[in-house]
Amino acid sequence: MDRNELLKTLEQGEIDVLGLVPWGSNYTFLTDICLDNLEIQAIYKPRNGERPLWDFTRGSLCLRERSAYLVSEALGWHIVPPTILRKGPQGFGSVQFFVEHDPNVTYFDFEGSYVEELQQIALFDAMINNADRKGGHIIRDYEEQLWGIDQGLCFHTEYKLRTVIWEFAGRKISGKSLNAIRHFRDKLLAEGDVVGRELKSHLSKVEFKTLLHRVMELLETGRFPQPGPGRPYPWPLV
Repeated sequence: MDRNELLKTLEQGEIDVLGLVPWGSNYTFLTDICLDNLEIQAIYKPRNGERPLWDFTRGSLCLRERSAYLVSEALGWHIVPPTILRKGPQGFGSVQFFVEHDPNVTYFDFEGSYVEELQQIALFDAMINNADRKGGHIIRDYEEQLWGIDQGLCFHTEYKLRTVIWEFAGRKISGKSLNAIRHFRDKLLAEGDVVGRELKSHLSKVEFKTLLHRVMELLETGRFPQPGPGRPYPWPLV
């Protein structure tokens, strides 16, 4: 499916709520979205349904979901399914294309395979400071592509990286990945860049600054980060 057509459907299509996803900690709805002759399914997370958290600004999780998608696209890695912000039946929130997959297959089933893809997700999580990369937040579609979902707890100014992907810790980052990160850094530094401008509209000045700092740190060290202080794994793991 053409990505631009998919984004247009997410942005302009009529949303029909099918039901509440039972396992989410925040209000999460499975929806049908129709525009012209195209019908897709999507995950809708309204801002009003976000559970208040002591360490993340209230009502900001949907903005972080969109920001994670912007970073994924700017890197050229396409880790995050197409994600937009719009008003829906329950108010303003994030709407993300639903990737069909087997929910019983998670990161823990990928040992020894998808090495490059998992390395990209690990680096992506380090840059966005993902506080909740569970095994079930890495899914595989029926064309064998990996996707990262549930990126609401990201971009905090304090170190909060919690992930199940630590097998690459301390290893050298490939030249290919460093080039992608370098290109992303240039976008963040460029005055008037579309990606940087939108990220600045969703994140605070300090959050944007620390995002840039984490990107620069990866380029300076050239290595995957080591687990930091505190609890490096999310809970539950899946």
